[in-house]
Amino acid sequence: MHLDPTSLRLFISAIEERTIAGADGREHIAAAAVSKRISELEAALDTPLLVRTNKGIVPTNAGLALSGMARRALRELDEIAASMREYSSGVRGLVRVSANISVLTQFLPQDIASFSARYPKVQLSLDEQVTPAIVKAVHENAADVGLCSGIVPDLDVEVLPYRKDKLALIVPKGHSLLARRRGFRFAEALAHEFIGLHVGSAINQIVAAAALEFKRPARFKMQVTGFDTQCFMISAGLGVGVLPQAIAQRYSKIFDIGILPIDEPWAERQLQICVRSFEALPRAAKLFVEHLRGEEL
Repeated sequence: MHLDPTSLRLFISAIEERTIAGADGREHIAAAAVSKRISELEAALDTPLLVRTNKGIVPTNAGLALSGMARRALRELDEIAASMREYSSGVRGLVRVSANISVLTQFLPQDIASFSARYPKVQLSLDEQVTPAIVKAVHENAADVGLCSGIVPDLDVEVLPYRKDKLALIVPKGHSLLARRRGFRFAEALAHEFIGLHVGSAINQIVAAAALEFKRPARFKMQVTGFDTQCFMISAGLGVGVLPQAIAQRYSKIFDIGILPIDEPWAERQLQICVRSFEALPRAAKLFVEHLRGEEL
């Protein structure tokens, strides 16, 4: 059985107007067409829905029951249409975001908060990964938007600028390198063991690449999963490390660490947004990318 929403709407109009002619004027359709639609509805349901008199129409018990169900059904259909319009306009939807720890701890919380305030019906699903895994997730459609740093693997993705940050060396309080604060060069740090981040970290790769320029390897004593653990190890005197300067300043209020800014070109980083194709993104994801870039559509 296929119930036509138009027939249900005409049926409800006839009941509310109490005449077929009234439904005719209300729905802008000929009375004969209204009557035919209702007759077809009665045939499809195999039961009389209206009692027709020379004074108008009266719903049968079946007609009264149908009118209540039809109103609910039409209301739900209208809600479906309204909800789909929200999805097509981007004010409702799901955006899958994959980001590295530098972005997560410096910029993304504030950007998510302001985006969610503007688009409360858009759900953001967030996953923390290292840069190679982020780009792979975007390439394989496991994420809509990737936020990362460092060299993007050679995959078919679009890369857009996001924010910039600067790296700094962190050392235990009282470390000998702190006496060289004004004239500090990163090459001096290579005499010490490093506490690095987990395998695949963009910062580890940057440190290793910078060390090669000085023809001295960076010796990683251990690798940990987060900035807080890294600071715990360094404050205990187990080594030195590199992390974003803004994050180092926050952790210096908690841990016994000193900060040495790295005034060398490689220490200034461009954080970036990765997408498969901006034009092919769902509307909600497009709105999120434009919000990250400060360019509302």
